[in-house]
Parts: sequence; C-alpha cells; structure tokens
Amino acid sequence: MKNFINIILILLISVGSLYAQLDRSKAPHPGPAPKIEIGNYTKFELLNGLKVFVVENHRLPRVSFAISFVFEPALEKENTGIGNLASELIGTGTKTRTKDQINDEIDFISGSLNASSSGIYASSLKKHTPKLLEILSDVTINSAFNQEELDKKKNQTLSGLAANKDDPGAISENVSSALFFGKNHPYGEFETEASVKNITLDMCTQYYQNYFRPNIAYLSIVGDITPDEAKKLAEKYFGDWKKGDIKMQSYPKPEAPQANQVAIVDRPQSVQSNINIGYAVDLNLNNPDYIKARVTNTILGGGTFRLFNNLREKHAFTYGAYSNFKINPLASNFTAYANVRNAVTDSAISQIIVEMKRLREEPVPAEELTMVKNYLTGNFSLSLENPQTIASFATNIERYKLPKDFYTNYLKKIEAVTAADVQEMAKKYILPEKSTILVVGKASEIGEKLKKFSPDGKITYYDIEANPYDPNKKETPIIPQNVTAQSVLTAYIDAIGGKTKLSQINDLTMKGTMSVQGMALSVSMIYKVPGKFLTDINMNGQSVQKIVLNGESGKSSGMQGSKELKGAELEKLKAQAEIAPELKYDKLGYKTELKGSTKINGEDTYIVDITSPSNDVTTDYYSAKTGLKIRSISTSDSPMGKISQTTDIVDYTEINGVKYPKKMKQSAGPQSIDITIDSIVANSNVKDEIFQ
Repeated sequence: MKNFINIILILLISVGSLYAQLDRSKAPHPGPAPKIEIGNYTKFELLNGLKVFVVENHRLPRVSFAISFVFEPALEKENTGIGNLASELIGTGTKTRTKDQINDEIDFISGSLNASSSGIYASSLKKHTPKLLEILSDVTINSAFNQEELDKKKNQTLSGLAANKDDPGAISENVSSALFFGKNHPYGEFETEASVKNITLDMCTQYYQNYFRPNIAYLSIVGDITPDEAKKLAEKYFGDWKKGDIKMQSYPKPEAPQANQVAIVDRPQSVQSNINIGYAVDLNLNNPDYIKARVTNTILGGGTFRLFNNLREKHAFTYGAYSNFKINPLASNFTAYANVRNAVTDSAISQIIVEMKRLREEPVPAEELTMVKNYLTGNFSLSLENPQTIASFATNIERYKLPKDFYTNYLKKIEAVTAADVQEMAKKYILPEKSTILVVGKASEIGEKLKKFSPDGKITYYDIEANPYDPNKKETPIIPQNVTAQSVLTAYIDAIGGKTKLSQINDLTMKGTMSVQGMALSVSMIYKVPGKFLTDINMNGQSVQKIVLNGESGKSSGMQGSKELKGAELEKLKAQAEIAPELKYDKLGYKTELKGSTKINGEDTYIVDITSPSNDVTTDYYSAKTGLKIRSISTSDSPMGKISQTTDIVDYTEINGVKYPKKMKQSAGPQSIDITIDSIVANSNVKDEIFQ
C-alpha cells in the first residue's frame, strides 16, 4: 500500500513552497529599541526554607502555582531515568487520595495539575484557590507511589525510547550530550531501554524522599492574588513541609576538545545527514559575558541570520541552520546544527565552519548588529506579556545569584554591545577548530568526505547509545540465500492479506487525521479500479490540497492554485493511484532490487529499492519476521531542491482480512507529520462522478 505513503509528500511540498516564498534577501528595517517597564514581584521565605515569589496580575480571576526544585543532580548511571519517572509519578496518588480522586477533585473545580521533571504546576479560578492548594500540597508533600502507575509510566517511556532509536534528531541530542560532557557527568547521561527497565518503585520513592524538600524548592505564584494573601496561603499549606538534608554533588567542568573531533552515528537508510557541531563552554547567566555572547550567537545562528542565510538561502543545502548556547547550572554548551542532503554534508559543514571563523575574524557590520539587537529586544519585550515570565526572572535571580537589576538592565546591556564585543566573544566562545563534529547519517556515502575535518583524519563511530565501535567489525543481519527482492515483496503481499483478497478490492475509501507543524488536518483518499483516485487534505473546512485522477487525466488544486497534471507528473500519479501497485510492478514498468539488510528498532529488515519508469527510487524496509513494510524512504522535487521523505508505519489495522497502515510518522526536511487512519471502507460502490 505504498500509494498512501507517497501521496502525503504533496502536502509537505506545499507547506514548504509557501515558506519559501518569503523574501529574506532584504533585512527588515531596524526600529528603535523600546523602553520597557518590567513588572514587580514580591519575595519571601518560609521557616522551612521554601522560597516564594508572587507576581500580581488582576486581569483575570485566576491564580497559578509552580513548584520547582533546584539541586545538583547525582549520576544515575545504569538506572538513568529515576528522576524523570519519580517526577511523573507525582499526582498518581498520595497517602490519602487515589489518582482518580485527585483527578475528580481537580476537574470539579475546573483546575489543572501537572507534574514533570521540571516541577509541579497547578492553576484554577481564584475562588477555588484553597481547594487547589489543598490538593497541590498533598501531592507535593504526601505522594505515595504504586507499582501499577510506575509500570504505566515505564511503558510510556519505553515506547518513546523505541521511537527515538530511529529518530536522527533524538540520536544526535543523546550522543552529542555524551560527547560534550562525558558519560560520567549528569548532563552526559540519557535514558536507555535497559536503564529504564532497571528502575524500581523503591528507587523512585527514595528519590522523591531525598529531593522533594522545601529548602531546595521555589514556589512561584502568579495571578489575582496579593502578597499578603499569598503568604498566608503558603504558610498554611506548605509551612509544615519538612526540610531535608540534600547531599551536594560536584563534578569536573567539561571542556571543549583541543582539536576538532569527527564522529558518526551510522544510519544506512538515511538520505539526509543530521549535523551537530559543538562543545562544552564555561558560560552561565551570572557570567559578565552572557548577554554579549548571546548577541554574538544570534548573529551566527540564533534566528534566520548568517547560518540560515548561507546554508538555506545561498546554497539551498537545508530548510534551516541554527546555533545556540544551551545554558545549564553545572555546565553549558554551544551547538550549530542543520539537516542536509547526503551529497552536501561535507559542504554544509564547511560553510558552518566558514561562518564561525568569519565571526571571529571580521567585525560585524553596524546595520547587521543593530538588526540583531532589535530582534533580541523585540523577543524580550514579547516575553514580558506573560506574567509567568516575571516569576521565572525572580527564580533565576535567586538561583543564579544575579544582580537584582539583571533583567531591568537587560535591554540596556544588549544596546551597549559593540562590534568589538562581538568579535571578542566569538574568539572566546565560538571555536571552529576545537569542536566535536557529530553527523548522524549514512556513513557509506559521507564517511570519507568527513575525514578532512579531523586533524589526524580519524573518524570515531558511535552507536545510538554513544558507545564507540569499529565499523569494520559491526555485525549486520545475514540474508538467507533464497531471499530476493521478489520473495520479500511476495511475503509482504501475503502478510497484508494475500493476492486473492487484494485483487478483489474494487474501491477503497480511507479517512484520517494529521498533525503538521502544530496544525490539525483531515485527509480523505478514495481509489477505484481502474486507475481512479481522489485525495483531499482539509484544514478547518478549507481544502489545502486536492488531487483528482479519472483514470486518464488529472488535476490538482489548493494553496498553490489549480493546474492540469501532465507528463511525468501525471504518469507518476497514475502509478500511485493503484490500490496495490506491488501486485503489478512488472506490468507498470517498475524495477526492484534487494539492497541488503539492517536493523530498525532492533528488528531485522530487508531493504528493497523500487525504481519507477521515470527513474524515481523509493527504498522500502520489510520486517524479516512478519513480512510487513515498516519504513519507506523516497525523494521528490521541492522549491529547495530534492528533499527526502521518511515514513515509519507504526501500526497496522485489519479490515476484512486485509491489513492497512493505521498509524504513521513522516518527516521531510524539518517538517514532520503524525498520521492516524480512522476509517477504512472497501467495495462501497464509489460513484465515478467524484473523480471528475
């Protein structure tokens, strides 16, 4: 059923086309930096050490409470994930309330209560504040974890990790953190399936008892409340919370490498490379360089600036290229990153390094510096519209021991940054010759070209858990001698229902939902033998993209206007309009070739290239165990040149003895789509008129 997999790429190209129409060749005219008054907050501390910050906002009769815990984390090693799981268990039960009771009481007051690794958040109308705080204090102080809820959270975590095992972005984030900070640093650890499976209920309970203590906690209160009211409520509901003896940890400061290091995580199926160039830096909010360094990074890649303009606008290597300083209490890091086609991986890295060096060697022009400062000023100004921002400012001032006027003078300090400051910061913090260059991609196509970035020509290979290995000794699944491209396709046809059942389908209607860049869309696809096809992608009642094929001619309409489909475009659509083209590859002029085998999410798969009469190649991955297709990778033309689309089939559903894809995840460039098929109906006597 490759037709549904391929056709959605039309939507991705349409969205990308609109994005590409924006003219970024001309910088917006810089305006004057606004004068901003930052709201006030009130601070007090309870006898048990709980620090409370109050931000009054009487526009709406609501009050929000956020509790965060600040401490230096301990290494969790083979049990990495304890802290995250323990935090997620908050709200699943207390000594006196079950999870259902907590949820029912919160729903009754139309409130909200959520917990995560970053803390606990609750909100309600002001009139319900006492009840909300009764529940919030109970789950904060008196949580009681149980095995059933832990098992649920572990299964959810394991499901996410299984998906991340083949997500280039997630792989890059994990491996880069290990390379930047080292596995013996808390920031270099990340959850694995093995570490999560190791975690027990006792571990989570012990973590909660150790770290959920008021003397390392910050309570932010924002909304329709006065400081006097807040103090009385805080003392009433949190005053009896007992202090704890928190063991302080210390770790050596991670440092950038002395020379460039090149690392690869091999994904043989990749048609794109995920590039991450970075290193650890000694930079924090309380560092006098912080604001100057932020301006410097923004010029490089903190928005649609130098890296973006070079790699996207000038060279069309990618949809976007960026950089940032990720600021953490114990250690921070710099990273520059982009997703590019395999063929231009080394060229993209070269251009990133060119821009890093240029920032060090050439003073930034006055107009560009002014534009960037205005950009930062505008973002800062917009953030002040949210009262929660003021509460976070107060917490940061306390946490990082910042000057009391740090945020009051923030814009003045941005405005004071000079071209000389930028060059000084670049020489200090932008290190093009002392970086870890990590690429997650197809090593057989990119490996040799990356050697030039390593002073000694050495490349280190890592698996997805950041363990180094010798690629010459890497095991790959063994393909039995009797396996061919045709036998793999035959096994697939059998797995989804068999040739007889598929041949009996005369028409097919599929309807589902998609999530694209935060947008919710609906999609319907209708097929009828011979060669009739209709797809309609709809958002809020308006057609985004509609394609109709009546067996001979076709047309498309939508955001890009309407047009008749002709030539290769029409022929390609005719092939995709087949309900089961795999049954007719020979008749349709397709060629198939077995390319090898690999593992996807721990599962042995066979790789088959499908080449169309127009020489378009789709690479499909079939489970050696079940015969089902679990991934498909194709390329297509777009305003940014050729882009690749990866589709993972997460789940199948069976209707009348035939299996159809039910849940899929697709990615193309920086865009991703989650697809769920809600309805599948076969042989419903679809009328020919709808294909006109």
